Amino acid sequence: MNLLQKLQEKYIQEFNNNVPIDEFLLNILVITLLVALLRLFYIHFGNAISDRRRFSSNFLPLALGTMLIIMIVKSSIALSLGLVGALSIVRFRAAIKDPEELTYLFIAIGLGLAGGANQPILAIVSFTFILGLLFIGKRWSGKLAFQREHQLFVNISTDLEDLETIAKILTDTLPYVKLKRLDTLEKGLDISFICRAESLEQISQVKEKLHNLSEATRLSILDQPELLI
Repeated sequence: MNLLQKLQEKYIQEFNNNVPIDEFLLNILVITLLVALLRLFYIHFGNAISDRRRFSSNFLPLALGTMLIIMIVKSSIALSLGLVGALSIVRFRAAIKDPEELTYLFIAIGLGLAGGANQPILAIVSFTFILGLLFIGKRWSGKLAFQREHQLFVNISTDLEDLETIAKILTDTLPYVKLKRLDTLEKGLDISFICRAESLEQISQVKEKLHNLSEATRLSILDQPELLI
């Protein structure tokens, strides 16, 4: 029993000397709350195609793991040098499909670094500032979204020669139509337009009207949100 008490006293005292227990608990609490908010923000405002709920579940262990590493090595130069040597031979093969995912991972790592360095106030202020900027950016892009949504590249290959009739079908149905390319075929035309559609019903109407003109008409539509129109 005396041996157990001596071991407890030794390691608890050593821990308190390196990291006061109250600061340790405060840092863990602060980082956990901030990462939980980061996860909710990413789920609701993220644009990644992947499962955001599943991906964001990695934020907390990543942040706390980073915090643990920093707390261990910051009190020992030998441990920090050993960590650098160990990480130099580690290769991570996780595929990041979206740059946005990498951004949020770095935010989680930054929170862990701040917690490990015993800087909870810095973590709170930086986190609030970063998420505030992201939120403003999301709102701003949302206001401008109408300018970039439902922009289409429409290609029509037909055996008809009447360009005006084809163009009238598009202009009567879609709110924006602009001719970009016209190629004459041995029999018919190959025409490319940049258009904007407000609903799938409008696209369906264009398809039916063109098909009624000629069964040989082929319609190809690509979503092109990066087009400036």
